[in-house]
Amino acid sequence: MKITARCHPLLESLLPKPIPASMALPAWMATMPAEVAGETLGGAAVRTLKHCPPIIDMMRLGVLILCPTDITVQAGEVSWAWKPPVLPDADISRAPIGVHVPEQADGTPYAQRELILKFINYWTLETPSEWSLMFIHPQGYPDLPFTTLGGVVDCDGFKDGYVHFPALLKPGFEGVIRKGTPIAQAVPVQKEIALEVCSMTPEQVASNRKMQEDLGLKAGHYRKSFRQSGKGRVLPD
Repeated sequence: MKITARCHPLLESLLPKPIPASMALPAWMATMPAEVAGETLGGAAVRTLKHCPPIIDMMRLGVLILCPTDITVQAGEVSWAWKPPVLPDADISRAPIGVHVPEQADGTPYAQRELILKFINYWTLETPSEWSLMFIHPQGYPDLPFTTLGGVVDCDGFKDGYVHFPALLKPGFEGVIRKGTPIAQAVPVQKEIALEVCSMTPEQVASNRKMQEDLGLKAGHYRKSFRQSGKGRVLPD
């Protein structure tokens, strides 16, 4: 499945390029231990999140869109020193960040007193016709000073449009959001799904029971069975 990212030729040398999320796993993944002594278990060794392929695979999905320039948040104001060229043949903001007033989130769980940021994205994104892109907060980066709100866009018919990213600024944050910071993760999703809901057959019950037993008794069984299925990817040890 291919995602094509394009930008205006006059901006190409200025912008950090989108990158596969698999190439930008958060730094803590490399430094965290694989096992720790579980104080709540009397000091017995327990495996950490480093052994959780579902979470790691979520971090690896799709591509990351990166902040185009340093953005400073100070005393309730947002500023930047970026001066991109004027694009007479394009209609896109030269400001790398916009805002939504807090009242736009009234009546929702997203309501807050702080401004709601809107990261401007200078890349158009195109997917094959049977796929859409789901834009979410970069997985594995809960420590960012903002939380990007999710959305889904059909990027085949909208391949010439720009998808921008609303984000909730964390209360009390003051500082700099650096150029190259992941601001959104674009994950391909199929537009149409089929759902069947049913009970297990006796054979499926037996198979399910064996899988649960193996998961409890055999360290790394999920990862090993995933690789044996032919779908495996190299996961961090």
